[in-house]
Amino acid sequence: MISTGTARAGRTAGGIAILGTGSCLPSHVVGNDEVGAAAGVTDEWIRHKTAIRSRRRAKPDEATSDLAVAAGRAAMEAAGITAADLSLVVVATSTPDQPQPPTASIVADGLGAGHGAAAFDVNAVCSGFVFALNTAQHVLAGSDSAYALVIGADVYSRILDPADRRTAILFGDGAGAVVLGPARPGRGLLAGRLAGFGAERDLIEVPAGGSRLPATPETLAAGLHYFTMNGRGVRDFVAETVAPAITAFVEEAGYTAADIDSFVPHQANGRMLDDLSATLGIRSAHTRTTYEEFGNTGSASVPVTLDHAARTGQLSDGDLVLMAAFGGGMAMGLSLLRWQHPVPTHTTSAPTTPQS
Repeated sequence: MISTGTARAGRTAGGIAILGTGSCLPSHVVGNDEVGAAAGVTDEWIRHKTAIRSRRRAKPDEATSDLAVAAGRAAMEAAGITAADLSLVVVATSTPDQPQPPTASIVADGLGAGHGAAAFDVNAVCSGFVFALNTAQHVLAGSDSAYALVIGADVYSRILDPADRRTAILFGDGAGAVVLGPARPGRGLLAGRLAGFGAERDLIEVPAGGSRLPATPETLAAGLHYFTMNGRGVRDFVAETVAPAITAFVEEAGYTAADIDSFVPHQANGRMLDDLSATLGIRSAHTRTTYEEFGNTGSASVPVTLDHAARTGQLSDGDLVLMAAFGGGMAMGLSLLRWQHPVPTHTTSAPTTPQS
């Protein structure tokens, strides 16, 4: 296991906080009947296996950066800052607009932060947002920079095989964002942990399209550019590796499951999350979810769910919030924080004008 250990903000205890959140879900809603028809399963089967009822799909002219820009703009509005205040823009995605440049560069330009703010992508698949959050926290804590924008965004609909019932029924498109900045005393990010398990990297993958298997007519014909997942293997990974790691992380930070006011996990699968919450001893009423409506939105799922919880009054000032993400790599990202108001007042929306 590769781990960063327990990381604490460097300026003061809890010196970096989430100041605002935002999210963007495409307007096109896709129900279980539609995805189930192509995958050869029914609405009842999908709900029984995953508890997902619908998901969103980007329009043909909407890319990952379009969703990210809309989510980022909403987060900045909630935080009361402008693009000129940003020193860092980090986009977590495994479905970038294109191989180069980083999608974050496109997003920074779309937000008006394209001159001066450092911009880069993080790819830790569905763990990406928490990886990016921890990274941005360390950058801010070790510098004089005041604000960072961290976004998780994915358009998985572009890499799914519609006939693969293991994946096509799970994933939706979306983006979620947070603004990081100075915390009030007793508030902010408390601890973080990142870990990788490369020996199990084949549980989740897109085999072709990179330097090992470049795109060819043969790889396209073989369907090697589709997202693939060993569902049973992922479930075992979460139960055997992720759950014990979360318990240890919380205890090492000086807390217990009973202290957690809000648990914001990666929205992988409703049934899997039920099992995970029960194993951790976190009450279901304290587990924040969006999977029923939005499905699994990849690296966007944690920030989308955090934004939803904030907007619907599920987070109170001073709440202890645990975020946990896991995904391809295999990878795991954890973050513990004391929630800081104000709560964002914007509403989740589709992007307005696609960025070029």
